[in-house]
Amino acid sequence: MTELSIPELCLVALVGSTGSGKSTFARKHFRPTAIVSSDTCRGIVSDDENDQSATDEAFALLHHIAGVRLRRGLRTVVDATNVQARSRQELIRVAREHDVLPVAIVLDVPDRVCLQRNALRPERSHLTDHVVARHQRDLRRSLRGLEREGFRRVYVLRGVDEIEAATVVDEKSWTDKRELTGPFDIIGDVHGCRAELEDLLGTLGYRVHRDDSGRPVDARHPDGRTAVFVGDLVDRGPDTPGVLRLVMGMVSAGNALCVTGNHENKLVRALDGRKVTVAHGLAESLAQLAAESAEFRAVARDFCHGLLSHYVLDGGNLVVAHAGLKQEYHGRASGRVRSFAMYGETTGETDEYGLPVRYPWAEEYRGRATVLYGHTPVADLHWVNNTLCLDTGVVFGGRLTALRYPEREPISVPARQVWYEPVRPLTSSGVDGVRHGDPGVLDLDDVIGRRVVETGHLGRVSVQEENAGAALEVMSRYAVDPRWLVHLPPTMSPCATSGSDDLLEHPAQAFDYFRSEGVTTVVCEEKHMGSRAIVVLARTAEAARDRFGVDDGTTGALYTRTGRPFFDDPALTEAILSRVRAAAESAGLFTALDTSWLVLDAELLPWSAKAMGLLREQYAAVGAAARTALNAAESVLAATAARGVDVGELAARTTARRADADAFTAAYGRYCWPVDGLAGVRLAPFQILAGEGANYAVREHLWHLERLDTLVTADPDLFTPTARVVVDLGDADSEAAATTWWSTLTTAGGEGMVVKPADALVHGTATRSNRLVQPGVKCRGPEYLRIIYGPEYRHPANLARLRARGLGRKRSLALREYALGLEALDRLVAGDPLWRIHEAVFAILALESEPIDPRL
Repeated sequence: MTELSIPELCLVALVGSTGSGKSTFARKHFRPTAIVSSDTCRGIVSDDENDQSATDEAFALLHHIAGVRLRRGLRTVVDATNVQARSRQELIRVAREHDVLPVAIVLDVPDRVCLQRNALRPERSHLTDHVVARHQRDLRRSLRGLEREGFRRVYVLRGVDEIEAATVVDEKSWTDKRELTGPFDIIGDVHGCRAELEDLLGTLGYRVHRDDSGRPVDARHPDGRTAVFVGDLVDRGPDTPGVLRLVMGMVSAGNALCVTGNHENKLVRALDGRKVTVAHGLAESLAQLAAESAEFRAVARDFCHGLLSHYVLDGGNLVVAHAGLKQEYHGRASGRVRSFAMYGETTGETDEYGLPVRYPWAEEYRGRATVLYGHTPVADLHWVNNTLCLDTGVVFGGRLTALRYPEREPISVPARQVWYEPVRPLTSSGVDGVRHGDPGVLDLDDVIGRRVVETGHLGRVSVQEENAGAALEVMSRYAVDPRWLVHLPPTMSPCATSGSDDLLEHPAQAFDYFRSEGVTTVVCEEKHMGSRAIVVLARTAEAARDRFGVDDGTTGALYTRTGRPFFDDPALTEAILSRVRAAAESAGLFTALDTSWLVLDAELLPWSAKAMGLLREQYAAVGAAARTALNAAESVLAATAARGVDVGELAARTTARRADADAFTAAYGRYCWPVDGLAGVRLAPFQILAGEGANYAVREHLWHLERLDTLVTADPDLFTPTARVVVDLGDADSEAAATTWWSTLTTAGGEGMVVKPADALVHGTATRSNRLVQPGVKCRGPEYLRIIYGPEYRHPANLARLRARGLGRKRSLALREYALGLEALDRLVAGDPLWRIHEAVFAILALESEPIDPRL
């Protein structure tokens, strides 16, 4: 039996004459979707698999399909004769373009077998002996040169029996260690600093083991943690052999992994006697190794030579490479990938020190995996788009740094001295020697076209291209500083339409909805007469800088549901943020939640503070016009009646219309009062969305309200409490009491209430399995709805028409935006790059462009 070891990701070229059994072999050993057949492609472009005039177009399609599959990380098997070097070279080009190995499997069978098989297939009966002979001749000319052509593996199966006996075994890429889930300690460039490496391992909790002469030869962590070295173990420092001896022992014992650095690569070439420039610390390594035994040098050489370009770990969530690695190179194997992993990518320019300028690949990184690397020494750690450089220049007198993963906790030890003078001073950009800011905001490629956002609570949420365009304009022209724009609240669906004669909305329908979803307890919260507001608040200027990358003096943001700043005056925003911060400090909120920042969901009152233009141009204009016209009509009708004309019915109808107009004006008037700076501005927070390391939006509602009550106590002049009633949906008296409370609120002119499941995040039982339940439904009072639907909406004919309002699309929109909002918060507290957070935030903004009745 012949065993063929085939990489899980590669391009397999089947090579053989027509009739050699390639298609049968492919179907036997590979999944059908992996097979790309030239005959099938010929049929696709011409409706005739034997139409030789379509060959060029068929192979263009074949190469395109193969490229798409390889780009997506799928093994691809090309079923074609491939007996000519020209056709094989195109396949090798496709494989190299996608940084995968090209593999050839040759089926070499006698001519007579090919002829017999073709004779049994009607569609091949036209093939003459001459065609088979030509294929066989081309095949035999190719056998010795396949490896020279570029195939990294060549398997030749001779005869029918050998082909039948062959088995295919999937081979994982050497870089694929996804089954290793850690925990890990990823260690930056050591550069021969053995003493500092021992210091760091000790700080991390490893126990160093020594040989009889006292030299460290292994280190193990009592909790089974694994060290991962990012390369550049050698050169410049005082003890390259000592570092190699320790790391080789750890790797051999299974306690560590190590990838190659550019310095290991150069050291191997020097030890092999190849011509290299002895610079950048190589001389020190060669001198130190010369004092070791020939056996040690040979072992060290083999170790360095065998180091891989990178590792993919923890289910694909972690990638370690010496100089970093672009997303499209993860798990790939080619000279280009290895070069990038060792050296990075340069712009072709040199800086003032004569060193190459590195292309900032991390600023454009969009991968899901965390990438940890070294190579370019920095004075301070700085996350950029979920990537982190761990080379903190120990050999130059800096520090030796490790990152605990998955904890994402950095651990450093100082250098014992400056071992090697750097060409470029070891400093970082930014204020006070610290690099700030995250360049990873959305770019055009992240949002243009139709998008799909993966959410943890609702699966995939689609954003249509036309909606994305509208959101792009808002986000780029009107929104707050994007570094503060970490969440947008979802829209909210109203309860089902009431069956009452004179009401559109009533608490009974809200209670019925949650009861049908298996919810037993709800919280009814007063709906404030204001505008939805998100408060992002840093405890200090340092927290604003370190967590949000903002170093312009601002310490937070206050913005609307569409991400626009509430106030045009930044000083006014900072003033209200200062009050919120002082109240949070007084209430002990920062300390209790162990956070240096908070995100709050609130209502800002009055409504006129944000919507004065809307009030003047729409509501006030309607009210004033109606009153003026109807007052004049009443005067005319009164004069007409005085002359003895019977206009009683018309006069009564006109008087009723004027009363409706007066009620309309009174309704929106309750939402308006004068403000002067902060005087008159009120804030009603009702949810703590997030703090350091925690998405609080999934906590039960009473937890939020009880903590936010402390802010009201701390600053009652700014904060307004949120009244609430807890309802047991199995208790009729409890429901009746809540309904009475709602009636009292709305009779006094209040907007109404929001009914929420007490447990916040709930998956229902009445609809599809595990389907999200609405986070809240609003139940608005009749006078507030007069603002929404118009002065005369309560007339029976109008109410009858409005009862047909459809809520399905509104409910769907509310759930999708809710899931996206939770996703944005999850990504925020997980420390994801800003572009990842904005992916969800942008989607919420885009969904707001969907054509749904804005009155709902």
